[in-house]
Amino acid sequence: MAERVKARVAPLVCALGVLVLANVSNNRIARRWAPATSVVATAALLGIARRDGLTWADLGFQRAERGARVGGALAAGVAAVYAAGVASSRTRPLFLDERALSLSRARLLEEVLLQVPLGTVLLEEVAFRGVLPALLARALPSGPFPSRALPSGPFPSRTATAATAALFGLWHVLPAVDMARANPALGRLTAGEPLDEVRGTARLVAGTVASTALAGTAFQELRRRGGLLAPSLTHLATNSFGYLAARAARKLDARAREPAGNR
Repeated sequence: MAERVKARVAPLVCALGVLVLANVSNNRIARRWAPATSVVATAALLGIARRDGLTWADLGFQRAERGARVGGALAAGVAAVYAAGVASSRTRPLFLDERALSLSRARLLEEVLLQVPLGTVLLEEVAFRGVLPALLARALPSGPFPSRALPSGPFPSRTATAATAALFGLWHVLPAVDMARANPALGRLTAGEPLDEVRGTARLVAGTVASTALAGTAFQELRRRGGLLAPSLTHLATNSFGYLAARAARKLDARAREPAGNR
């Protein structure tokens, strides 16, 4: 019995170790090398999963046509929400993120076309919508939440899905700390007091963890309906369009501050 439990848990521990190393490297040690680090980490995770006997369908590599339709529609929705947010003077300051505004045009293109797709989306979707749910489904008891059947086979139990969502939230602790420093408007919004920087950072981190955990649950449902492609396209749009929204918000903000005669 002990050997059986060890065999189930060992691949999960290895996968979590890979993710911890990748998270620290991408956020603190070698941020510009995040695409390379994430590609290597993704390959390692897939190797662990396949060695454990998981199929490509178990990992979400399926239903590409449906995933493209669902993900494409949601990406368009994300663009519409960003456009509405930037257009409104009340919500525009929330998009003024220095992580995007401080970049040169070349660096902005690097973020949108390389860092986000390979450094963020590839690893996070394969890890948190593919490998971890499948490994957790084997390691954790399903309890009152059994697996749901799909045409391609059983989908991870709700217990495994909830655990994966929680891990996805914790994955965003370090980025949330950086966000609090780069976007003072968000910090003030969460703190409620302009000068309480520590409280603002703590609340922003807690809010980010909770919101990304919730998003992880929603993305897992997208994965169930459209394979990995559906959440990947939605995730890509959310992050990449965010950089473009920051630039658009700065231009509109500058125009709004100009004297009427200079417009």
